[in-house]
Amino acid sequence: MRRLFPVTDETTSRAAGGAAGDDAVEGAGEGGVAGVSAGVRDPAGREWTLAELSAAYAYPELGPGGPQAWLRGNMVSTLDGAAQHDGRSQPISSAADMRIFGTLRGLADVVVVGAETVRREGYRPARARAELAEAREAAGQAPAPAIAVVSASLDLDYGLPLFTSPVVPTLVLTGAAAAPDRVATAEKAGARVVIAGDGVGVDPVRAVQALAELGHTRLLTEGGPRLLGQLVAAGVLDELCLTISPMLTAGDAQRIAGGPAVAVPERFELASLLEEEGFLFGRYRRR
Repeated sequence: MRRLFPVTDETTSRAAGGAAGDDAVEGAGEGGVAGVSAGVRDPAGREWTLAELSAAYAYPELGPGGPQAWLRGNMVSTLDGAAQHDGRSQPISSAADMRIFGTLRGLADVVVVGAETVRREGYRPARARAELAEAREAAGQAPAPAIAVVSASLDLDYGLPLFTSPVVPTLVLTGAAAAPDRVATAEKAGARVVIAGDGVGVDPVRAVQALAELGHTRLLTEGGPRLLGQLVAAGVLDELCLTISPMLTAGDAQRIAGGPAVAVPERFELASLLEEEGFLFGRYRRR
């Protein structure tokens, strides 16, 4: 049985740099959470290093005896459930959120993202980080994760840096019935087109399988909400890293997952919880 650990005013002040005792948080019982923590800083206010964050968010062991691929989602939501403000996630994010965002990218083989999010957020290719080069090489990974864009229409701006100057070639996931001329345009722009569905659109199960067959087994999706909803409905999401932003926006912004509801809500379990300046960084895994 796991115990709940409330984040109190005292916890928040510790994360901001005040003194703290050893009882800021407690570990879980047998088989429980190993990394529930009071902040993205240590009790003395020291910012966690990239190595410490990487260890906290490490992918599970993959391959023989374990899963063949692991799909992790990373999203941010306000207190009232908005995943965006004025169509973008940046206004509800924070410096700590961006550190974790960068860490999750640094651990992944590939980042899966919807075409609408690419257009709306002005997506750029993932960059190679010198401080992660040795670890990625040891893990058999490319210098930076590839970006895999999910698109049925292939209506993309191939003049974006995502296609003109990626560290590793950008992938485009689409269906077998995609327009041949648009497939040719994508390939001419240097993208690798991956067929992951029998029709026009992408089948989430096929997408995970296709990426794994290319050697991409550590998968990360950054949405948007429609893509995340499709992955949830297909039952292929293994883990969700969710930032709760201490903001209220009202309005009619999308929540983190859209689309049809699942027949039965799927229960995830808390793997770790971090806090900094009121932002909560939860990591939930499929039970």
